[in-house]
Amino acid sequence: MTPTERPYVPRASRRAYVPRRSTSRLAELRIWWREVDRVLLGLILALMAFGSVAVAAASPASADRLSTAQETLSPLYFFTRHLAWQFVGILTMLAVSMLNREQARRLAVVIAALMLGALFLVPILGQEINGAKRWLNLGMRFQPSEFLKPTCALLMAWILSWRLRDPTIPVVALTGILLGVIVLLLMMQPNLGDAILFAGVWFVLILLAGAPMKGLGMLAGGGVALLTAAYFLYDNARHRIDAFLGGGTAFDQVDLASRTLSAGGWFGAGYGLGIRKMTLPEAHTDYIFSVIGEEFGLVVCALVVLAYLAIVVRVLMKLMDEDDVFALLGGAGLIALLGGQAFINILVNLQLFPSKGMTLPLVSYGGSSTIAVCLTVGLLLAVTRRNPHLKRQTRGLADFIGWSEKRASGEVLLRREIVP
Repeated sequence: MTPTERPYVPRASRRAYVPRRSTSRLAELRIWWREVDRVLLGLILALMAFGSVAVAAASPASADRLSTAQETLSPLYFFTRHLAWQFVGILTMLAVSMLNREQARRLAVVIAALMLGALFLVPILGQEINGAKRWLNLGMRFQPSEFLKPTCALLMAWILSWRLRDPTIPVVALTGILLGVIVLLLMMQPNLGDAILFAGVWFVLILLAGAPMKGLGMLAGGGVALLTAAYFLYDNARHRIDAFLGGGTAFDQVDLASRTLSAGGWFGAGYGLGIRKMTLPEAHTDYIFSVIGEEFGLVVCALVVLAYLAIVVRVLMKLMDEDDVFALLGGAGLIALLGGQAFINILVNLQLFPSKGMTLPLVSYGGSSTIAVCLTVGLLLAVTRRNPHLKRQTRGLADFIGWSEKRASGEVLLRREIVP
């Protein structure tokens, strides 16, 4: 070799060391699009889009009611703000739905711990509105219980799933203690509506987890006793129940809502032509279903109810094919929460349930509450994600219910029958 010659040294390929981040992101999006329930996502987005139209119809009534001599609110004041909150909420929903189940569980546990701590602060630092102290103002006003509801449902589902690893762990008692602490803190605000919703979600979860029928009967009796105590101890609850049982007057909120709902007939008075909505309190939040009835008609109200039913049925269909116990319990708890709140709100507007101060999820106007509902839906989409090419090993919800019944009756079932 001459001095001028150099040995050949192969050069390393630069492409091998440069991570292609954009490609990996695109791959993650493709995986998410393949695994997410697109039918469920479409139903949710359609309901949110209609909610924007409904808020636009209700906005003039609420703006006129809340205007003062010093400040006159624009007729579309709540509509424009609702669009901004919906944009943030949709981003939150999509971001959370891209998490895998383990990440969704960890996020839920962290948020639940933070919101439970915030719930302890509400009686001390909370802001009182309409006789109830439910909000914290830490730069932005929010209601801790709204964010606690979906995350606590997943937290309880996770605790109940521990029974598969060690049947000796008293998971029902642990979740019952957690529920008792939450209900006690809520009744200090007071917030009977959310307390009932928490208890209902917990009851659904322990029912699926195989609690014995005798224990369930005792829990039902205890629930009736607590409601009776709330009637005698809380003036607000007593007044609303008395108004509901006594038929109310023409000036009661529920009666006004019922009259507004039926004022439009089958096909409604037309967008922006409603009159009764102008006297309706909280037209853009608690009683937006009545505004829908007046302006769009009872037929559209029935379609809204069918949309919620379709969401509930769709999730249950997904759970029928689910073989992961945490995902099964978590999905059941989240859909019980979403569906329960929706149908309580609708029943209140139909004068079939005492007023509870609950909004109509995905439809009503809301600030932080809109983000909380979108967090609920995002977690629901995350835990129901499934690779369509994977073959299920069990019959999902059907097998789990069968296992729960056999466990409650004392029969033995092999763990491999329900654990993937």
